[in-house]
Amino acid sequence: MKMDEGYIKFNLNWNERAFNFSDQDFLQINSTRKNLFEKGLIGAYPDEIGFGNLSIRNSNNSFIISGSATGNFNLLLKEHYSLVTNYNILKNSVSCIGLSKASSESMSHAIIYDSNPKVNAVIHVHHKDMWDCYFEKLPTTRKRAKFGTPEIAMEIKNLAKKSSGIIIMGGHPEGIITYGKSLFEAEKILLNYYNTI
Repeated sequence: MKMDEGYIKFNLNWNERAFNFSDQDFLQINSTRKNLFEKGLIGAYPDEIGFGNLSIRNSNNSFIISGSATGNFNLLLKEHYSLVTNYNILKNSVSCIGLSKASSESMSHAIIYDSNPKVNAVIHVHHKDMWDCYFEKLPTTRKRAKFGTPEIAMEIKNLAKKSSGIIIMGGHPEGIITYGKSLFEAEKILLNYYNTI
């Protein structure tokens, strides 16, 4: 694993305060996250750098995402989520509200919501065997486009316009993104591939 993984690379405008997060949305996203955590698709490496995150569309292109440095927690509280309110891919900037900073993968989530209005949920996980198995067999970003950069965001944008629901992150070993009309759909796509390796 590269040393810069798990760290925020974009310019972050963080408004550190609680935001309105309905109990229904919280229970839904936390239940899905717990399932993925138990399967090792979200978690932390031995050096305690976390990996994996998920989000749901809030309104327009704003979205609620699991916070930075939360990968090693089994269960999250509302304070571990962040509301991304604005972003600029070309300026590599993200604005968020919450008691936790938005995930280091927020830009990847943002570009999917921006490019595909039918998407209401995005999941990003790490799994070496899945990544090895599906690299360049499923839609895959180019290796030169590294994690957390505008380059990979633009690669993801081009792939997310299609309806496959899964992207292998070529320049981010182990990184896999799924997305769908709901968290249930995004998780189902992920687990269908996960269960076949």
